[in-house]
Amino acid sequence: MSSFDAESNFAADEEFAKLLIRQDDVNLEIAALELARDGHRSLDFTPTLGWFDDRAAELAGPIARAADEQDMLEALAGCLSGSHGLTGSAEAFQTAEGSFLPEVIASGHGIPISLSLIYIAVAQRLNLPLQGVAAPVHFLCRLDAPAGPLFLDAFSSGRVMEHDECLDWLGRLTGLAQEQLAPTLGPARPRQIIQRMLNNLKAIYIDHDNWKPALSVQQRLTLLEPASYAQRRDLALVTLKAGHPDRALGMLQSCAKTAPSDELVALKRLIDQAHSALAQWN
Repeated sequence: MSSFDAESNFAADEEFAKLLIRQDDVNLEIAALELARDGHRSLDFTPTLGWFDDRAAELAGPIARAADEQDMLEALAGCLSGSHGLTGSAEAFQTAEGSFLPEVIASGHGIPISLSLIYIAVAQRLNLPLQGVAAPVHFLCRLDAPAGPLFLDAFSSGRVMEHDECLDWLGRLTGLAQEQLAPTLGPARPRQIIQRMLNNLKAIYIDHDNWKPALSVQQRLTLLEPASYAQRRDLALVTLKAGHPDRALGMLQSCAKTAPSDELVALKRLIDQAHSALAQWN
């Protein structure tokens, strides 16, 4: 499938379209719902957006009475995790539903990035400038305060950490030195966040040999990185696995022209598989 064909599949996704031209004024909650709609074509965004509105209304008083940014974040966590049960779970990493905001709200369980986007969506309605942080292994939220940035771990029921505490914790989690981790604690751009969500979904679908939804995910990743050989190669592979050898053949042959020498044997094998599958059609 050509990139033009893939792009037409997402023509209705206005926020994703902004990412393709590298805009930063992206509504992340809508962009995340656009990804969820790949798995549920009739998905209505209204109930999820209404849920965010309701939580913001519920929090308006506690936020207004908060003494400082720490109190604000603790009030946010008390509502979303304490009252409404949103928290992380190991099981959420195993299914696409752990990445889809409506399912995370319904089940109460998600992965760090999906839970963080829910916190950010509610915070924005309260004029609380919570931002995503694409830290290694574990996505976080960040709120800049006069005394220094505060970090919120939505996966761990909204635990709030100061900068040094967050660095220590991430160091234990990842085994990386603090000087490696410190540059990763800045706010993440929308494109980076959506790519991370897509890569999570890609890994889940491929692990479960679920090639049809993997194809939509890989098409999006390739559109975001059209010059990437690795993304074009993976698109060819997933297209073949999803049962479209006619579309995959040309992609594989194109990849073979620029492939690293150590990948040529594997690509030749895939090209042969595509030819064999096409022969069975005739």
